[in-house]
Amino acid sequence: MSASKTTAIIDKLLCDFSPERSNIIPILQAVQGRMGYLPREAIERISDYTKIPEAEILGVASFYAQFRFKPVGKHIFTVCRGTACHVRGSARILRELEKEIGVKSGETTDDMLFSLETVACLGSCALAPVMVIDKTVYGSLTTTKAKALANSFRKKGKKPKPPQKTKPKKIILNLPGRVRGTDYGTD
Repeated sequence: MSASKTTAIIDKLLCDFSPERSNIIPILQAVQGRMGYLPREAIERISDYTKIPEAEILGVASFYAQFRFKPVGKHIFTVCRGTACHVRGSARILRELEKEIGVKSGETTDDMLFSLETVACLGSCALAPVMVIDKTVYGSLTTTKAKALANSFRKKGKKPKPPQKTKPKKIILNLPGRVRGTDYGTD
């Protein structure tokens, strides 16, 4: 994309915001939402518009993990590395995806088809191990399933079918009504 086209896109997005300091994060989110990342030109234009030094804007953007400074692939694979996922094999899944896609975590393929990243926790521990591909959650993964998902994106050039929704498992807790040896619940 040419610099003038990038600048035009950014300027159009900036029109939706007043140039106040409190709008920095929403502006950064809007630019990244439209462009997929925060190009250098965006930081410069946001600085000019808000009259906030580029260094401060970069400081805000680099503080939050949601912001990217490099272009990402068409499909973003995010592997959970949380405790439940780790215990259930997310490291093996990540290694398999690195082999299958051909990049390490934090990288994007040369053809800009895939980006691979990890996250501390996706909050879907009951489905561990979990991966998100383009905002769709895939749970109860195995290395075979992860490889098949990567291949389906590569072959079809589009998203595979979302996972089937299943009923959550019933968890029965056998807890006493009172804690023995305490006065809880009494006057």
